[in-house]
Amino acid sequence: RDSRDALLASRVPMFATHTAWGLTPRAAPVAPRARGGRRSAGHGASRSRLERDGCASLASRRAAVTASASRPSGSTPVPSGDGNVVPDAFRYAPDRASKKHGTSLGAAQAAAGAVDPSSDPSQSVDPKKGIRVAYQGMPGAYSEAAALTAYPNCEPCPCEQFENAFEATEQWTADRAVLPFENSLGGSIHRNYDLILNHRLHIVGEVYFKVRHCLLALPGQDKADITRAMSHPQALAQCDGYLTALNGGVVKEAVDDTAGAAAHIKQNGLLGVAAVASSRAADLYGMEVYDSDIQDDKSNVTRFLALSREPLPPRPNVPYKTSIAFSMKETSGSLFKALACFALRDINLTKVESRPMRWNPVTQSAEDGTSMQFSYLFYVDFSASMADENAQNALRQLQENATFLRVLGSYPADDSRL
Repeated sequence: RDSRDALLASRVPMFATHTAWGLTPRAAPVAPRARGGRRSAGHGASRSRLERDGCASLASRRAAVTASASRPSGSTPVPSGDGNVVPDAFRYAPDRASKKHGTSLGAAQAAAGAVDPSSDPSQSVDPKKGIRVAYQGMPGAYSEAAALTAYPNCEPCPCEQFENAFEATEQWTADRAVLPFENSLGGSIHRNYDLILNHRLHIVGEVYFKVRHCLLALPGQDKADITRAMSHPQALAQCDGYLTALNGGVVKEAVDDTAGAAAHIKQNGLLGVAAVASSRAADLYGMEVYDSDIQDDKSNVTRFLALSREPLPPRPNVPYKTSIAFSMKETSGSLFKALACFALRDINLTKVESRPMRWNPVTQSAEDGTSMQFSYLFYVDFSASMADENAQNALRQLQENATFLRVLGSYPADDSRL
């Protein structure tokens, strides 16, 4: 394996990925590119060498990002006020300011061990409120609570749909997006896994948020009068056992948002109708909590991912995860060979999931050329940083047989406990 890794290290991967995570040959380090201009003629020899390798732009951009990164030692995550752990990557220091626009997103990243704030003064942030974080839903939604857990000093920016949160971050309306990607009971939120491939955002952190559902209704009623329950489909599924047993089984009605269900009931004065939402939604919309912790499993946890326009350069002494998406050639044992790239190097996989390949969902069989078959994309999370030599070699080997490979992000892992 050592000789194979040495050979892989000498090759230049050409897979589709975000620029900051292009894997460069270790034997040919490159000085960072001067900001705002091209290399001078004095760099002609090294530039020509890299162009022959086919990775000049990837190498220079990655080196520039790495060179501008501050690298403080890792620290232990601390709990927030509601018992959820604030991951190390989400720390924010409002006293760091750029020269031009007040406290910048670069300052927030510098506080988390990312880029120097002076390197990106255009990402302005209100110094009194912190960074702007987009989330899906209305105030009082669980996504808002997760955003505040991730970035305690942030200014939450509600968005009607997941697509709006992606677009708000890409278009500089928000500095981050915090969105749910999977739940311990309901599984993956497939829409967000599809959307992340359609947008050029990077995963820069994760937070595991403990969801505690409450039964909310207008004040002055009896719980026995409730005949209908409204909420997001995931919330209804997570409380299916409770709602089925409530008053002999209530009618379940799916809406776009948990907090939106509470607001709708309040605005329309609906009696006998309950919302499955958070206790914060009850406070915001003048509802009464008739029952708490109604989820079928008390270990109901949603994994939220933080997305940013720029990647988070790796830091030492911090446990990392890396998320990738790839597709393989339709041959026998192709998935086994892909996963073996990580197993041979003792890299732990924390998630493996397949999704239809949206841009080429149906193909002809490679064996007989006539039968129809579906094409799949694989999402994999593994416990390693992109700065890890083993991880780089694993991806180099994976690229040999992959028809598509993209690094979605490399970020500090949330090590909070139940």
